[in-house]
Amino acid sequence: MATPAPAVGRSADEDGGRRVALAAILAEVSGQALQGDSLDDTLQRITDCLTRELPVAIASIILLNETGTHFVDEVWSGELNLDLPSGLPWPVTIGAAGRVARSGQAQLIADVAADPDYVAGNADVRSEYLVPIRHRQRLHGVLNLESTRADFFTAEVCAIFDAIALQVAGAIHLARIVHELEHANRRLRQLSLSDGLTGVGNRRCFDAQLADEWSRHAANGRPLALLLVDVDCFKPLNDHAGHLRGDDCLREVARQCVAAAAQPEVTVARIGGDEFALLLPGCGLDAALACAERVRGAVEARDLRHPLAPQVPRITVSIGAAIGPAGDASPQALVEQADRALYLAKAAGRNCVRAFDPRDRAAAAPRGACCDAASLLK
Repeated sequence: MATPAPAVGRSADEDGGRRVALAAILAEVSGQALQGDSLDDTLQRITDCLTRELPVAIASIILLNETGTHFVDEVWSGELNLDLPSGLPWPVTIGAAGRVARSGQAQLIADVAADPDYVAGNADVRSEYLVPIRHRQRLHGVLNLESTRADFFTAEVCAIFDAIALQVAGAIHLARIVHELEHANRRLRQLSLSDGLTGVGNRRCFDAQLADEWSRHAANGRPLALLLVDVDCFKPLNDHAGHLRGDDCLREVARQCVAAAAQPEVTVARIGGDEFALLLPGCGLDAALACAERVRGAVEARDLRHPLAPQVPRITVSIGAAIGPAGDASPQALVEQADRALYLAKAAGRNCVRAFDPRDRAAAAPRGACCDAASLLK
């Protein structure tokens, strides 16, 4: 790196005033680094401050990719009156900024016309100072300052820009930590709402979605459908074939529920050992029954062997459907209605779909009231 030219012909008062002004700019940059709503906003505030307060034609912050092989993002302020040769990304093998990235050292270009790597963006620029933006051992990018004055980048000025590069590095490091924490928190929240065995939602997810959708549909008057899907005779399968076979069965039923729903707004959740729920926003009874039949038919078509099934020697499901909101009913009432319809499907011989009908006396009975436990083995 070339040595900055010493100040010549200035009085002590001028030097003192210059140092005060530079310190004030450094303080302002520090303040801007704390005010941005995002990393791009923070970097934009810093470059805007530099071009506003100093005689620099261009101030830019150029960020590297994770491996340090290419510049992938740039935030800049100032006046570009020449067309740059190419856009991002570009490799670190070209340009003065690439020289900084390769060497890890600051570069002072006292005469840009004499530098073979200088890429012109402003025809009036005479000198350039480039500083690596580094936090500990990681090189995040390059701070680039270009001035129309050949004598601007004195030792004092370069020292200030070195300090600014450290602040930028800290801002980038902090922003990336925040981003990683936000990603980790989203992942933890996703895990807390997912069933570990099947990958669909869990009971907590279902309860939260049901409460939200119920309030929304009650307000706009649209129907909300609920399907409860129960694997027929699941306990005998588990007892006879083992829990691994039972787990495979549950995963397959979950896949068929997701495939039959085929809409991103539908919530599919495992709400019990062998029971699944499908919450269908804006769905009337006919559409809900069609979806239920797709689930039932898809599971039966998989032809998964169940040697102890009483009707057919394969895994099947029974499904109960209910529609809300209605009158003064509650979300829990919708679950109870779907559960009663599921009881009717079990009582009808399993492997079928039934809808809740408040006029049907049998539907008002709790599951299991009209049949002995053995006849409704799940």
